[in-house]
Amino acid sequence: MKYALGPLLYFWSKENIEDFYQKSINSEADIIYLGESVCSKRREMKPKDWFAIAKEISDSGKQVVLSTMALLEAPSEVNVMKKYIDNGDFIIEANDVSAIQLASDSKVPFVVGPAVNCYNAQTLNLFLKQGMTRWCMPVELSREWLQNVLIQCDELGIRNKFETEVFSYGYLPLAYSARCFTARAENKPKDECETCCIKYPNGITVNSQEGQEVFTLNGIQTQSGYCYNLINDLPSMEKLVDVVRLSPLSVETFSEVSKFKANEAGIEKFALKDSRQCNGYWHNIAGLDIQI
Repeated sequence: MKYALGPLLYFWSKENIEDFYQKSINSEADIIYLGESVCSKRREMKPKDWFAIAKEISDSGKQVVLSTMALLEAPSEVNVMKKYIDNGDFIIEANDVSAIQLASDSKVPFVVGPAVNCYNAQTLNLFLKQGMTRWCMPVELSREWLQNVLIQCDELGIRNKFETEVFSYGYLPLAYSARCFTARAENKPKDECETCCIKYPNGITVNSQEGQEVFTLNGIQTQSGYCYNLINDLPSMEKLVDVVRLSPLSVETFSEVSKFKANEAGIEKFALKDSRQCNGYWHNIAGLDIQI
């Protein structure tokens, strides 16, 4: 299996972003996703900045993928997406069907990101004809669902024509909204948010009335309250998963990549139950639960 660093989902300073990706060059990740996929107001990094980092990482021998926005709300955001697609060097991750259409029109290969509602082989076959090279399945799907979809792909004769990727570590991106929950938490209107999400490098934890950490607020994105972690489930991915995705949380994510690689055979069992981590969706149970 290959290991990927998914796109950075949080708003960090340009200095911290550049430092993180400079370190990624020496990490054990095989694939690096770059770009802003959550909120267009996060303008610390311009497209040209992402392209410069992409070139440097690519020159190191790693595959680079440019990630596009999951929720487009203005023509200016579509124009930025077109810049990503027309970069001339790198494939893209399409997190919206409009990106798939534009990439297909431009003959640019693409990864179908987990924000795209793609649940069956017929849809995968359609995307494959448009230029899909890899599919990262939606985060709420289980191993059983993936297995059934890939059986359908076998029946259609397309199983070996694309790679399958699974979001395996990080706070799960569950939903996107036109409203900004981080701005709301600070009593700011969205249009005058002052990009306050930069103060929360891993989002804002939201507790239920019972005190359970059920969600993480990340601007317009709602994430899981627990960190998803499939490090103990790697053996069950054999013959199903080509790429294991880890979502960046901090520079410590690089050590998580190393742990995942070292535990591919499942030799070590990591204790997750009491550490705000979960793996429920993979096991077709409640998302915040742990299957030991």
